[in-house]
Amino acid sequence: MSETTGVLVDAYDTLLLDLDGVVYLGKHAVPQAPEALVKARDLGVRLAFVTNNASRTPGAIAQHLSHLGIPAAPQDVVTSAQAAARLVAEHVPAGSAVLVVGGMGLRMALREHGLRPVTTALDAPAAVVQGIADNLSYGLLCEGALAVRQGAWFVAANGDTTMPTGRGEQPGNGSMSRVIATAADVEPVVAGKPEPPLHRESMIRTRAERPLIVGDRLDTDIEGATRAGVDSLLVLTGVATPLDVLTAAPHHRPTHIAADLSGLHAPVVPVVRGSGGWTCGGWTAVWQDGELTLTGEGDPVEGLRAASAATWEAVGDGQADEGAVKAALAALGR
Repeated sequence: MSETTGVLVDAYDTLLLDLDGVVYLGKHAVPQAPEALVKARDLGVRLAFVTNNASRTPGAIAQHLSHLGIPAAPQDVVTSAQAAARLVAEHVPAGSAVLVVGGMGLRMALREHGLRPVTTALDAPAAVVQGIADNLSYGLLCEGALAVRQGAWFVAANGDTTMPTGRGEQPGNGSMSRVIATAADVEPVVAGKPEPPLHRESMIRTRAERPLIVGDRLDTDIEGATRAGVDSLLVLTGVATPLDVLTAAPHHRPTHIAADLSGLHAPVVPVVRGSGGWTCGGWTAVWQDGELTLTGEGDPVEGLRAASAATWEAVGDGQADEGAVKAALAALGR
């Protein structure tokens, strides 16, 4: 076994945590998540819950977290609604009408920035802001499309095409915002991950010096971390799979990988490049003749880390295809 270098969380002062698929799935906590986060907070690490979901208010999210055994206050929550509201407030006059195609989280965030939420294009809104909401109606989508066609600035709280739930992946705001984008022939400005506004909002609110972005999606959480120039942890409790990791483009490659949030407190086993390939724990990964071979035993995440290092080195700025890593995934039991 390779020497370890301490536990992962020791290197960071703030965890910027995605929620859906990382901390909870629907109404239920992801296994190991509450215990891991309470332990991190007891160690003095700041927890900030950063979500692309703009449907609920920070207070409602904090209440949900507390119910799951994770003490949280509204000020610990940073949403794409808040990022979108700040973005709009920086681009339209104070007190402007803003048409909200979404829920209470967006309306409250806009009011906090001195803007006036409305629900009809007849109010001549300066902007249209769209976020996911359970009760999103065809009529409100029509009002949003009419306002954008009349010249309102179009902002989407996030561009997630899907969102994980206890029943599986369901359409996200990125999918719903295509209705207005298609009808008005205007692409929205996106505030949420991986775009900069939500990361900027998180840094303003937390004042983090050594943040770690924790997420379950490569195209939002991990890309957002890459674009912000900060470290990332991918947990395998939500959307991303080992296949996604091995075939990831450079901007989707996480700094760290863990099965779940308990990995924050696990010893960091280094991935080492040697003459016989890349090793991590009891695993060795070799890329040869266009294919990845993985041998060994032990923690599958350590195997995935070795396999990722070998693959990413071999493909450089490109991407491996599924066929090239199929045998290695079988070795991991995937």
